[in-house]
Amino acid sequence: MALSLQSLLILFTALLLTQTLAEAATCSNCFTHSRAAYYPNSDEHGTDGACGFGSFGATINGGDVSAASNLYRNGVGCGACYQVRCTNSYYCSDKGVTVVITDQGSGDNTDFILSQRAFGRMAQTTDAAKSLFGLGVIDIEYRRVACSYPNKNITIKIDENSNYPHYLAFALWYQQGDKDITAVQLCETKNFVCKLLDRSYGAVWTTTSPPSGPLSLRMLLSGEDGDESWIIPANNIPENWKGGEAYDTGVQINV
Repeated sequence: MALSLQSLLILFTALLLTQTLAEAATCSNCFTHSRAAYYPNSDEHGTDGACGFGSFGATINGGDVSAASNLYRNGVGCGACYQVRCTNSYYCSDKGVTVVITDQGSGDNTDFILSQRAFGRMAQTTDAAKSLFGLGVIDIEYRRVACSYPNKNITIKIDENSNYPHYLAFALWYQQGDKDITAVQLCETKNFVCKLLDRSYGAVWTTTSPPSGPLSLRMLLSGEDGDESWIIPANNIPENWKGGEAYDTGVQINV
C-alpha cells in the first residue's frame, strides 16, 4: 500500500512537471512587465520614426504606434505588433491597446514610447487618460500579437531617394502576422537570378546596381519558435520602377 501511494505521488509529480514545462513552452502569449512613456512633443499620432516608414509610420494602425528600445532589434522589430496595457486597475482597461513599432527610442527604463493616441487608449475613461498623461511614465505589461490589416496586401514602398536604375531602396508595408522579415532577395524574373539585399536601417532594404527588367521579391519570415519560410509575391516590381511609388505584392500572410 505504501509503495502504491509512493508510485501515485511520483506519477502526480511527473504530470505536474510536464504541465509546467508545456505552459513554459507556450509562454509566447505571456505578458512581460515593463514601463512606457509617450511622445510629449508630437501631435496625437507618432513620428516618422527610425524604421523608414516615413509619414506612414505615424498614421498606420490608426495612429496607435510606438517607438521601442530593445524591441527595435536593429530594425528587425519594425512593423511588429504588441498588446500593451497599463497595470493600474484604477485607471487602466484590461484590453489595453495594440501598437505597431515604427520608431526607435527609450526613456526612463521604458520599452515603449507610445503615440499620445495609443497612450490614452490604455485608460478606461477620458478622465483616466488625463491622469495617465499626468504620470508621464507608467508601469505596463506587453506581449507580441499578430498584426492585422484587412483588405490589404503586403506593399512595396519605393524610397523617394531611390535612383532608377542605379540604386533601389524600399520598405515593406502592411505585413500581417507575428513573424519577422529577416531577409529579402531581389530576383530577375527572366532567369530568376537572385540577389540578397542589405537592411540599410529599420525596415528599409537597399541595393546598388539592381537587376534590370521586372523584379520579383522573396521574403524570409522567421518566427520566435525558429520556424522559417519564404514568401514570394504574386506581383512583380515593374521594370521602370520609380521612387515614391507603392506596388501591391498581391500576397498577404494569413492570421
